[in-house]
Amino acid sequence: MPGFEVFGEEEKQQVLEVFDTGVLFRYEFGDQRKGVYKVREFEKAFATYTGTRHAQAVTSGTAALKVALTAMGVGIGDEVITQGFTFVATWEAILDIGAQPVFTEVDQTLNMDPDDLAKKITDKTKAIIPVHMLGAPARIHEIKAIADKHGIPVLEDTAQAAGARLNGQHLGTFGTCGTFSFDSVKTMTTGEGGMVITADETLWRNCSEYHDHGHDHTVNPGARGGEGRSFVGFNYRMMELQGAMGLAQLAKLDAMCDSQREHKAIFKETAAKIAGVTFREILDEKGDSATFFAFMLPDSEQAAKVNQVLRDNGAGAINFAENTWHFYPQWEHLLEGKTLCHNGWPFEAHGKRRFIYDPEMLPASSELMSRTLVYQIPVKLSDTQRETTLAALAKAALL
Repeated sequence: MPGFEVFGEEEKQQVLEVFDTGVLFRYEFGDQRKGVYKVREFEKAFATYTGTRHAQAVTSGTAALKVALTAMGVGIGDEVITQGFTFVATWEAILDIGAQPVFTEVDQTLNMDPDDLAKKITDKTKAIIPVHMLGAPARIHEIKAIADKHGIPVLEDTAQAAGARLNGQHLGTFGTCGTFSFDSVKTMTTGEGGMVITADETLWRNCSEYHDHGHDHTVNPGARGGEGRSFVGFNYRMMELQGAMGLAQLAKLDAMCDSQREHKAIFKETAAKIAGVTFREILDEKGDSATFFAFMLPDSEQAAKVNQVLRDNGAGAINFAENTWHFYPQWEHLLEGKTLCHNGWPFEAHGKRRFIYDPEMLPASSELMSRTLVYQIPVKLSDTQRETTLAALAKAALL
């Protein structure tokens, strides 16, 4: 990862076809665009690739979350459960629609702990968002069973796991809908961009209309202009250049995942020699997108010692317990309720605090993350990076 490592003639050709039309907007200009509708084509290709019925392209993975939640009817006063190890976008989208994020522990998969999920459900829970973090599946069958028992829809945040599968089924297709990110550091990238997928036609149409100012798109499905509006919307439209990039990158996605799995296996073989090391639980090794390689040490002190050796030898790993983007105790703006809004929204309403977060609320996750080290896996592994990383891991094994 990421997909820009394999940019080539395919991406250039797709983009040039857009430039030849002069039309960057995904809708309208039928005579001028000469039948070229890259975003529409990308949506159809992505739906076919993942094995679902509908796909709605949007401007980012963050937008995909907000569009999906809105299309599902989630709003002010509702609770949405997600996990405490995720990118900030997951809970930003929840806050932005007026709902309250509720956080669960993660388990050895580094994804949502189903046992903790069951404890966090209330009569206000209107959606559950498991995140297939670092490219590998959450315990989606257990999560879905709990959700179904309570009649709660599941939205799979698959931002980091495009191309990943669980027993042959694409991640993002187990729940009511799935969302993806195609930003600049994802395995397949359009620079910025995202996608919502679903088998539910009504939900897809809600996404389609909401992401384009509420236009119902019924006069000319896939076109725009002259329609009515059933509800208010916003602007999260993907443009044709992104759709063109997406088509080229999607065609390479499986090959990129294959390459990442190969490179991950190389690192894992050497890391296995480190005293006391264990590995993240991967529910389906063959379906892993292998965007990251995570390994655990017996305690935080040993993890720090190992990582210092890795850093001293030019191959330091990520410790997400120290990371300010992805782990709950480090989200000071969430924990402290920081906002630009003069009345304190979304943390306050009518002069009262809506919810308060305890930084020590997820002790099991904190203990696990403190002793977990992670490498991002490249699509193309240079000889220098390979030898440097393997040598560093070998030295760490001497501790």
